[in-house]
Amino acid sequence: MQLTKWLVALPLAVTMLSGCSVVERLVYRIDINQGNYVEQQSVDQLKFGMSKDQVRYVLGSPMLVENGYPDTWYYIYHHTPGHGDTEQKNLVVNFNNDGNLMDIAGDFKTSDDFFESLN
Repeated sequence: MQLTKWLVALPLAVTMLSGCSVVERLVYRIDINQGNYVEQQSVDQLKFGMSKDQVRYVLGSPMLVENGYPDTWYYIYHHTPGHGDTEQKNLVVNFNNDGNLMDIAGDFKTSDDFFESLN
């Protein structure tokens, strides 16, 4: 009889002392994706002097265009995995007053042929 008490109490004690981290990993949590998913491959297609329509065709619609600053577009992507650390990627696209692509900034780099002429 004493042995069965220990067989019941021991797993319960181990679970309580471990902080339920094992149990937490067994619970399914969905991944949450928000914003514009942008890949480096798409950013590599951008060229200096592209129009806003051409940039929208390559990257999609921006997540944010601020009032008063229509020549700056923000592409923001936020990924929260079910178990793990969150990740955020930002891309800022700047146009000149004529609506032509001037510069990009953020977590993506420009391609080596960014300044090549458009055909």
